Amino acid sequence: MKMLAKWRLLSLFALIALVLSGCGKPYLSALRPAGEVAQSQYELMLLSTAIMVGVIAVVTIIFIYVVIKFRRKNDNEIPKQVEGSHKLEILWTVIPILLLLILAVPTVAQTFKLADVSPMDKKNADGKTDALVVNVRASLYWWEFEYPNEGIITSQEMVVPTDEKVYFNLKASDVKHSFWIPAIGGKMDTNTENVNKFWLEFDSKAADEAGGLFYGKCAELCGPSHALMDFKVKTLPRDEFDQWVASMKAVKEPAKAETASAQQGQEIFNNSCIGCHAVTPANTAPEAARVGPNLTNFGDRSRVAGILDHSAENVKKWIEDPEAYKPGNKMTGKYPQLSSEELDAVAEYLMGLKVQK
Repeated sequence: MKMLAKWRLLSLFALIALVLSGCGKPYLSALRPAGEVAQSQYELMLLSTAIMVGVIAVVTIIFIYVVIKFRRKNDNEIPKQVEGSHKLEILWTVIPILLLLILAVPTVAQTFKLADVSPMDKKNADGKTDALVVNVRASLYWWEFEYPNEGIITSQEMVVPTDEKVYFNLKASDVKHSFWIPAIGGKMDTNTENVNKFWLEFDSKAADEAGGLFYGKCAELCGPSHALMDFKVKTLPRDEFDQWVASMKAVKEPAKAETASAQQGQEIFNNSCIGCHAVTPANTAPEAARVGPNLTNFGDRSRVAGILDHSAENVKKWIEDPEAYKPGNKMTGKYPQLSSEELDAVAEYLMGLKVQK
């Protein structure tokens, strides 16, 4: 009875594990593909899993059959000995080769397809590309997204159109990171010594299911706050994306604070924070000088520091003690301690940095 109870408990845990393995949020799970790349990778994963499960099942059946069929029935009986069977040797050599080919052919085909970034190199009459290109730069522990054709830069929240290929140039400014949007596809390393390139496509139906917002991660151990190096991807139909680009390009100078408190916050920001953070999208400073995230559209974002809910209260918490939320970040100790009133003022100014009314 005790043995039966243990098997029941084990079966229950196995069933729960099986059910949970299929769970996942549509904005984060690689098991719920939301784009062409993710779908092809998911199908390859299903194919390889089916082959492995099939091999395990066949081997298990043969094992059980052999154990039952050729078990010793008495001490005087010796089972028939089979040696040097050419048929069996050919069989267990050909079958693995066929299985490898079944897996290798689509894998190699998809690898070459996903590696095709030739549209990134085709220039039009204006010297730009017809394809949408985003330069991704990873830093400890934040992300920068530059749209070279559009002449704008943003950080921590990337905006892309749906149902078309988006091409990426990936690099890092300090240590190796890895760019990954689980529901969309990837991942690919960002290195300091070279630029990696690939493309992704964001499905509009899946984007609607995910609320138009996907989560991105750093997938390469890079320091104490590696697990907190998140970014968000906001997906829009092409016409709304064009409107967002126009709104960003319309920002020619830092937004002016409207209230007295926000004006105080802007003055504090200009006396300390502006050395690291730009508040205009056309940031012409060299990469080495862009040491902090671009805050032009900070008020439009969905998270503070990539991990906290977007609110003035969390802005104040982050500014007051960034080390408590992202250990090892480069912001800690870079500015004088602010009073409660000054924190309120800076938070109000930052929450008012919006490009879309």
